[in-house]
Amino acid sequence: PMNVNILESAKLAIKTLRANKMRAILTMVGISIGVGAVIALLAIGTGVQAFITQQFSSAGTNLVAITPGRQQRGPPGFGPQAVLTMADYRAIAASAPNLVNSAAEFSAVGNFAYEGNTTQVTVNGALPGFTEIRNWTTDQGRFIDETDLGGRSRVVVLGGTAAKDLFPNEDPLEKIVKINNIPFRVIGIMQSKGSSFLGDQDATSFVPLTTMQERLFQKQAQAKSGERIVSAIYLQVNSEQARAETELEVKRLLREKHRLQDEDSDDFTLTSQTELINTFGAVTGVLTIFLGAIAGISLLVGGIGIMNIMLVSVTERTREIGLRKAIGAKSSAILNQFLTEAIVLSFFGGVIGIIIGVGISLGIQLFVDFKPIVQPGAIALAVGFSLAVGLFFGIYPARRASKLNPIDALRYE
Repeated sequence: PMNVNILESAKLAIKTLRANKMRAILTMVGISIGVGAVIALLAIGTGVQAFITQQFSSAGTNLVAITPGRQQRGPPGFGPQAVLTMADYRAIAASAPNLVNSAAEFSAVGNFAYEGNTTQVTVNGALPGFTEIRNWTTDQGRFIDETDLGGRSRVVVLGGTAAKDLFPNEDPLEKIVKINNIPFRVIGIMQSKGSSFLGDQDATSFVPLTTMQERLFQKQAQAKSGERIVSAIYLQVNSEQARAETELEVKRLLREKHRLQDEDSDDFTLTSQTELINTFGAVTGVLTIFLGAIAGISLLVGGIGIMNIMLVSVTERTREIGLRKAIGAKSSAILNQFLTEAIVLSFFGGVIGIIIGVGISLGIQLFVDFKPIVQPGAIALAVGFSLAVGLFFGIYPARRASKLNPIDALRYE
């Protein structure tokens, strides 16, 4: 009997709402916009998180980057820039645990020229292992090898953007380009990585690390000790679990090599890919919750709309309520009837909102680089919230209807 009652109440509620179509539609619009906004904004937030993770993962997996910090004397952040050297790299590569691969690089900005075409892009002095560790291969030609490294060869591998700028209409392979007026032979073109929040990843080029340090930027790449300087050291560990142990050993090694005392802070920085992903993930997570909360306000406004309409409905149907009570309808039946109407309104509003939210999420892909991800949880949350809003804002009008005195109600004009 309970199921029959609910079904009857729902049928009666739909019939009543159809009698005032325009009013019911306008009430549902408020709920629909709220639900649609919650679903779309949560989908965008989730999509951004997935996009960020994918961008970092495309740089390689289980990576730890070591960069120079400051030699701190006095307040933090002051003092000369510290350096990392090839000696540091060799020590780490020889004795750090859990390493799958390692690479060092020295980066600077170079002026490129080829027959009247010029461009300014980053030049990376790299080791042959760079392509494996950074998950990035050549599209044409080849990357730097041990022979290039040993011979300090004047060869260059161009990123896609650099290749297009210098060679808009011809094949760059085996052509001679000038970097800071020194001729280099093009031996390869890197696969395109495209632009991301990290900038244009193709506006770059690679030369052998030895050539970079000894021929192209010999002054900048020379430490006071006579050692060659590197801008960064990349380590690839065999698993995420092993990363902490590797980082501890690298810190110990570098502190020892840099002769740091116990009270001295590190003059280098270790950054792991996982930490970066987690940091960005936390920021976008907070942003997603914030956007969802703003969208939730419009759901609240929709709920107030339901309450408003239901109160008007109670006033309009005072005589009908009186008549039903006079012929034996219980207060609980009247309460259920009005509550059912409020829930039916918010349910249909929620269904339309799902369609709107999913539609916006799919449509937005045409204008942005990432893909919004609609999660079932977001849909359940939005619809559950809309039904709760209908129930919450429907209780007061429904109670008001059920409390009406049948005699006063029948007299009401």
